[in-house]
Amino acid sequence: MDATRFDRTGGPDVLRMEQVAAPDPGPGEVVVEVAAAGVNFIDTYHRSGLYPVDLPSGIGLEGAGTVIAMGDGVETRQVGDRVAWADAMGSYASHVAIRAERTVPVPNAVPLETAAAIMLQGMTAHYLTQSTTSLGEDDTVLVYAAAGGVGRILVQLAKRRGARVLACTSTEAKAEEVRALGADEIVFYRDVDVPSAVREMTDGQGVDVVYDSVGADTFQWSLDSLRPRGLLVMYGNASGPVPPFDLGLLARKGSLYITRPTLFSYTATTDELTWRATALFDLLATGHLQLKVHGTYALSDAARAHEDLESGTTAGKLVLRP
Repeated sequence: MDATRFDRTGGPDVLRMEQVAAPDPGPGEVVVEVAAAGVNFIDTYHRSGLYPVDLPSGIGLEGAGTVIAMGDGVETRQVGDRVAWADAMGSYASHVAIRAERTVPVPNAVPLETAAAIMLQGMTAHYLTQSTTSLGEDDTVLVYAAAGGVGRILVQLAKRRGARVLACTSTEAKAEEVRALGADEIVFYRDVDVPSAVREMTDGQGVDVVYDSVGADTFQWSLDSLRPRGLLVMYGNASGPVPPFDLGLLARKGSLYITRPTLFSYTATTDELTWRATALFDLLATGHLQLKVHGTYALSDAARAHEDLESGTTAGKLVLRP
């Protein structure tokens, strides 16, 4: 079978296509013929060594496809089932073996490529708005990278919960896209002093929540954009990890809160995984959630997909097709 793998950390050029033996399902596992695999920033962290993995390794966590074989003890899936997942390392491949309990059924109304594109980023936006904090009509939030894969979904889910959304983006074209998704205000973060702009938009108060996927470059801006007792949610490191800082800074800026969540803590159980994925599929099927696939690449072009993702020029999801 075809698989994208790497045996050393580094830039996109370390990724290579290999022919490897197709997997057999172990106890409790299913083998899935992959229809599409999602490309995410966490994949670049694995590739670069920011998040260490044992090498050599496959890459990619997310995908969707059709079950073609089952191991002993699998009772909840059948051959022919359409399924999706978000935590199977090695998903940049034509076939993947994965624990059946970590897959979710994909309804017929949702194309498999769409399912592959929504799982990781969509469930991230879901837990950020539903569980890390439960947004409501009294909340104002600042969303960085609002035109990106997670950002676009985050804007929509925050608006569905009644929050006021200030969306950070870089160009007028991206601004028009996020306005169409419901953003109330646009912050052109490359052209303005972000905290000052946020204060002006909130009558000097600051926002209740900042959703920051950028990391080191925006950390100070994020703290300075919060109201007293506001929450900074650092859920990504696109510009690199935040360096160590004095916790007393949170006290001096108004008893602020900060959290560094991960999707895997919010999908630890089968019930929670299924709840989040099913909620997203229902919104997609009924037209209440818009998903943009920015680019679809051949599996052999995984390196180019990583280059494009890290360039900061994409708006929406990147998908690989075996």
